[in-house]
Amino acid sequence: MSPRALTPLQPAATPPAQLRNFCIIAHIDHGKSTLADRMLQITGVVSDRDMRAQYLDRMDIERERGITIKSQAVRMPWATDAGTFALNMIDTPGHVDFTYEVSRSLAACEGAILLVDAAQGIEAQTLANLYLALENDLEIIPVLNKIDLPAADPEKYAAELANLIGGDPADVLKVSGKTGMGVEELLDRIVERIPAPKGDADAPARAMIFDSVYDAYRGVVTYVRMVDGKLEPRERIQMMSTRAAHDLLEIGVSSPEPVPTKGLGVGEVGYLITGVKDVRQSKVGDTITNHRKPATDALAGYTDPKPMVFSGIYPIDGSDYAVLREALDKLKLSDASLQYEPETSVALGFGFRCGFLGLLHLEIITERLSREFDLDLITTAPSVTYTVTTDTNETVTVTNPSEYPDGRVAEVSEPVVKVGILLPKDYVGTVMELCQSRRGTLLGMDYLSEDRVELRYNMPLGEIVFDFFDHLKSKTQGYASLDYEPAGSQTADLVKVDILLQGEKVDAFSSIVHREKAYAYGTLMTERLRKLIPRQQFEVPIQAAIGARIIARENISAIRKDVLAKCYGGDISRKRKLLEKQKEGKKRMKMVGRVEVPQEAFIAALSGDVEGKDKK
Repeated sequence: MSPRALTPLQPAATPPAQLRNFCIIAHIDHGKSTLADRMLQITGVVSDRDMRAQYLDRMDIERERGITIKSQAVRMPWATDAGTFALNMIDTPGHVDFTYEVSRSLAACEGAILLVDAAQGIEAQTLANLYLALENDLEIIPVLNKIDLPAADPEKYAAELANLIGGDPADVLKVSGKTGMGVEELLDRIVERIPAPKGDADAPARAMIFDSVYDAYRGVVTYVRMVDGKLEPRERIQMMSTRAAHDLLEIGVSSPEPVPTKGLGVGEVGYLITGVKDVRQSKVGDTITNHRKPATDALAGYTDPKPMVFSGIYPIDGSDYAVLREALDKLKLSDASLQYEPETSVALGFGFRCGFLGLLHLEIITERLSREFDLDLITTAPSVTYTVTTDTNETVTVTNPSEYPDGRVAEVSEPVVKVGILLPKDYVGTVMELCQSRRGTLLGMDYLSEDRVELRYNMPLGEIVFDFFDHLKSKTQGYASLDYEPAGSQTADLVKVDILLQGEKVDAFSSIVHREKAYAYGTLMTERLRKLIPRQQFEVPIQAAIGARIIARENISAIRKDVLAKCYGGDISRKRKLLEKQKEGKKRMKMVGRVEVPQEAFIAALSGDVEGKDKK
């Protein structure tokens, strides 16, 4: 703890002139959470005895994977020659799939620390987050982290950073989140450079909800940034979008554990507890005001994020459907970018069609559902939204291959994203080759420094949501970084590939792919299902088809029952009679028999987990 740290925090509202609201933005794994740990220690809000690495990462998944998924707000006291200040810090995620968390955090701040690893330099998400901060007119403080590493090159990357945001390389602060070197100077710079929040203290109360979580004992805990007026305990508040009114049971600040206060004033960041258990009554982006003297105009709120990837989530046990619905409601509270609606599948029963911001987002949500709510789930293959125009000029939006219209299709348009890839110059050729194989169009190429290049491509979103990132990392030995943003749509030669089992479509395995890749998808799925589906008493054809045209086929051979086992010799005509009877029976069975696909086969086929499994 620094001698300039102050404890405990003042319980009364802090004057706006003594507040500083800021967040830390960076690429994934550049040391945001470690720097936040040192700030908590130096300011004294967390004692050395209670300190642990990644203190603000509360979820097990965050700690296991070493990534931040949820933004966390914390209030710290800091004394300088100019007086005592309350610093409200928000630690934000670094991965592109959690950009919505970052954008909401930026709206609650006046400044941002742009953190760059002194051993790796600027990466794609660093640029994306910087542009987000500039759009919000935030004061940017450039900082180089990990300067204690042997591989660090602070002079080179300070020049790169100064060149990016404009300024002098000498102004770039050099810190080590691990050792605490330079962190006190950074806290002083925050007080000096970041402006105090502005707002009207005498106006009716207006507070913006920027985050919320569900607590099993206390109900919905809402995190707010006060803009005008003040809120005090025991007063009645109102949500401006739903008009719902509640009594304020507790109000306080996170320091980093909840500390009840006598109220929140202009510019303060804190939490509210109303005891409400209905998760739909606390919408992120809503404005909270005083019920007795309400404000007339709501705050601008946030733009709803557009899902990039869609996937069906189904409970393995159909009776878990209601539990899954409740679990998604509660997750939606802590992850405002999750979108879902009910859907049914002939093969999988009742479930939900969910929209995600990316594949990591999908993976984290399914893992949280299984861990936090003890659910066994199947997720269908990820897909994106297509717009299909039929011959009759009817337009259909397709988020699921089963919605693809039958009959003649005039045009299909697919979503396109603008991709930014940062990489060392040695790998430019291999990455360009990879992008072209995924139908990418080169927009431009810039050298950020002598050996770092930024490639900009227009690419179909459907081509990058599956395994593009994995291929990119393997082709560049892990050095490339990727960021993408929506860039409209384009028409393309896309077709729907159906998988048929004995002539019947299995909707869970259907997919919309480019015509050039349709044959590869068909042969992959038919081969995969041949290995996974148990043999029946009759031959089962597995076919891949585009409309009525079969493009690939595999057969599951029949199990042969030995009907001659009971014949110990005797006339050949008796044996022939038994074989003919079996042949007739198999023919009849093939006409009326149904192929049941076991649950394990669905899970394995959709996840690609067929290694080491052979025909049963």
